Amino acid sequence: MQGAGAPRRRGPYSREIGALGRPGVILLTYALVTLGLTCLFMRFSIMPYLTRRLGLDSVAFGHLQTTFGALQLLGGPVLGRFADRRGARAAFTLAFLASSAFYLLLAAACSPALPGVALLYATPLPVAFMQEMPVAQMTIADLSEPQELPAALGRLGLCFGVGMIFGSLLGGTLSATCGMQCPATVALVANLVGAVLSFTFIPVSTKGASAHDRAVPAGGPQANVFDLKAITRLLLQSGVLPVFLIKVASSLPFGLFMVMFPIVSMDFFQLDAAQAGYLMSFFGLLQMVIQGLVIGRLSRRFSERALLRASVLGFVLVGLAMALMSDVLHFCLLMPGLVFSLCALNVVTDSMLTKAVSAADTGTMLGLCATVQPLTQTLGPTLGGLLYRSFGVPVFGHMQFAINLLVLLVLWRQPVARKKD
Repeated sequence: MQGAGAPRRRGPYSREIGALGRPGVILLTYALVTLGLTCLFMRFSIMPYLTRRLGLDSVAFGHLQTTFGALQLLGGPVLGRFADRRGARAAFTLAFLASSAFYLLLAAACSPALPGVALLYATPLPVAFMQEMPVAQMTIADLSEPQELPAALGRLGLCFGVGMIFGSLLGGTLSATCGMQCPATVALVANLVGAVLSFTFIPVSTKGASAHDRAVPAGGPQANVFDLKAITRLLLQSGVLPVFLIKVASSLPFGLFMVMFPIVSMDFFQLDAAQAGYLMSFFGLLQMVIQGLVIGRLSRRFSERALLRASVLGFVLVGLAMALMSDVLHFCLLMPGLVFSLCALNVVTDSMLTKAVSAADTGTMLGLCATVQPLTQTLGPTLGGLLYRSFGVPVFGHMQFAINLLVLLVLWRQPVARKKD
């Protein structure tokens, strides 16, 4: 057992982690999360059109999205704790099998011979465990030294950008040429391949020996992965809750804007479907470059506290610009600053929160981090729609400016988290 002041090893450097070795497992982890994200954006490219073809209105689609968000909100911490207790191999395999079940239901819903509406409403059932990203973050965190962690997590932005670009292109192209069932079927096969690769090549555990001993006491029963009290206690550890609340508060206004983006792009920006797709591809390209290349280099030169302040300051300035923008050109001009702030916030807070807990709880902590986006997806259709109808697009800029200005004042007055050695 490590002492309180002893350096904490993040990965099993002294243990065998499989035939691929540590670099191979890290590379495979990046490949697996890219595969999952590509399928995710293929799904985004067909879901609105499928619901319309089945005769459902935008309200029903919003309810479906809310259900997705609520289940992912509940499933993120549970799957993270499952990864801590049962290992990366089991968690990755479960996530890809859950995704396979989802795309099987989605492909069946696309078939005219089957009850499409009933099957579409059944698709949220496996969504709670479709959480490849937090499992990948846990694996990368376990296999990286603390000083390498921001750059290693930042490279996941490359995976996100590749998934967004290729997933959107593949989903649209396959739907146009082969029908909506084709991308769902391709995603099903891809996720089954991901499950096989995970079960075959990902090591049983990426934890160090001391972390594994804390996770599963020798001779004792397995910890209950559904122990919500243990998950809550993790949030209440020293230095965790303030950073987590900053992560939620700073990202919420932009999250609400992105939930409403399909409507904003049609009504406010006057874009057609193809133009909106190009805009999202530009967003994905920016995220791929900034999070994958820029954030890692900045993390080697500046402290996490300085980068966190810079990200919140960026949100303040971009929020003011969003409140004043009048067309899509203005949005394109402010998008680099927006993407930088979002990427820096996510990478830095994930790194700080991971370092603030023991190595045995990195998966659970990253699962909690993964609840921020589903939280927005759950609240967004109702809250975002109400704000947009009442005040228009500028309200999202005003919210972003006001909330992040308060966060910035808090950051400047007191420390956010105590870094553990």
